[in-house]
Amino acid sequence: MAIPTLSRVLLVEDDPDIRAITGFALRDVGGFELAECASGSDACARAKEFRPEIVLLDLMMPGMDGWATLRSLRGMPETARIPVVFITAKVQAHEVEAYRRSGVCDVIVKPFEPAALPDLLRSIWRRIHGEADREPA
Repeated sequence: MAIPTLSRVLLVEDDPDIRAITGFALRDVGGFELAECASGSDACARAKEFRPEIVLLDLMMPGMDGWATLRSLRGMPETARIPVVFITAKVQAHEVEAYRRSGVCDVIVKPFEPAALPDLLRSIWRRIHGEADREPA
């Protein structure tokens, strides 16, 4: 089965500078259709209408942090199965393992190289779908 092409990305990042740089890399360099949100609550509302294929989610945000946002996304039928990738500077081995156990597909470490982000995201996408293709029907 062919891996679907990744086109729609929801970026959730409270820092306006990181959001701008990441948005430029994904939209202008990577060619993705991108929705950007500055908070978890905005992301949950926007995800239902935008229908992203993957969510890039900052872990450390004021108010509704990445964990709360992930739980909320998983709790809505429209967004429950959308792959989520955390973007964070908190990447000690035990933390990354906890992220993966929680159902996050991968972790992108801050700081990251913006120009490399589109290819990194496509690589994560292929891995997600490659693993899914091997699951029993």
